Amino acid sequence: MNKDEIRHILALLEIKDLGSVSIRKIIQTFGSAHKVFYSEPEEIVSLTGIKLDTAKKIKSFSNWQKIDDLTNQCEKKQIKILTINDESYPQLLKEIYDPPVVLFCKGILLPQDNFGLAVVGSRQLSDYGKRVTEKFAFELASCGITIVSGLARGIDSVAHISALSAQGRTIAVLGSGILKIYPPENKKLSEQIIQRGAILSEFYPETPPKRENFPKRNRIISGMTIGTLVTEATTNSGALITAKLALEQGREVFAVPGNITSKNSEGTNFLIKNGAKLVQKIEDILEEIKPFIPSLKESYISLESTIKVDLNDEENAIFSLLDKPLNLEEIVLKTGFGISRILEILLKLEINGLISRFEGKYIRRI
Repeated sequence: MNKDEIRHILALLEIKDLGSVSIRKIIQTFGSAHKVFYSEPEEIVSLTGIKLDTAKKIKSFSNWQKIDDLTNQCEKKQIKILTINDESYPQLLKEIYDPPVVLFCKGILLPQDNFGLAVVGSRQLSDYGKRVTEKFAFELASCGITIVSGLARGIDSVAHISALSAQGRTIAVLGSGILKIYPPENKKLSEQIIQRGAILSEFYPETPPKRENFPKRNRIISGMTIGTLVTEATTNSGALITAKLALEQGREVFAVPGNITSKNSEGTNFLIKNGAKLVQKIEDILEEIKPFIPSLKESYISLESTIKVDLNDEENAIFSLLDKPLNLEEIVLKTGFGISRILEILLKLEINGLISRFEGKYIRRI
């Protein structure tokens, strides 16, 4: 899409009282955002049904400097601005009631990403939740399924890391701007995701994380995927919001059963009780989604056959220490390496399936 049309779409986003549904209707009615700004308010009202005051705000819009600053920033930071009419905009997302008119993107979206699966769950995960998320995300990614999640602490992070560990694709949808990664400790993980997928946000790049942004983010996670898998969740987990949205959007919902005495399983068990498909093995998911995914591989790599990688001296020194659980401070004391270098090595080891992280501690998996 040409830059002029993008500028005018961004300008519509600046008009108070215009939501994504109204903006989409206006663009479809006039054929382009550009034409709207050169139409009379009365014509806009008669053709779209929006209020006259709102139409006048479109006509009198003058803050083009803000729009140009935004587009220049995106160009400088290599952030793509995807409008809903772009070919690379997630195809399934276009089908929901209120798709974002604009997505900011770092990385590359591929056609196969149109058949992704959301993997979500609690931020406060248990060892059980971690293990089942690792297994399902790894094996699904090895089938060629793009894993979509929200880059949050807990289940989301495990889902992204496991997809990368399987050498698969993963997409993170943010509740903040692309230049305000949250939580901050996932900055390095976001960079890894960009290399084999993308990070997306409907919010301006410098938008800080706000509580009200995350439910809006969840509709994108469920909306751009063919189904949502909840691996572990409490009854008040945001993952249940994502599952509810998926049902409203006509998508599949899967849930992993858990211990009936564990609060961390109350959410998933509730979903199963109310119609979500109970998942015990990857085949339970594949049999439901296979008809919709032309690129699905016939077989998958089990998590148990974790890929081995060559380690340099520093990486091997840290890996050798982790025959028992250690936290970051203990690793620093035992190695004398800088924290940033240690975090880089730990992420590499985790992505390659060699170590696990739980409750702030790291331990070898093999």
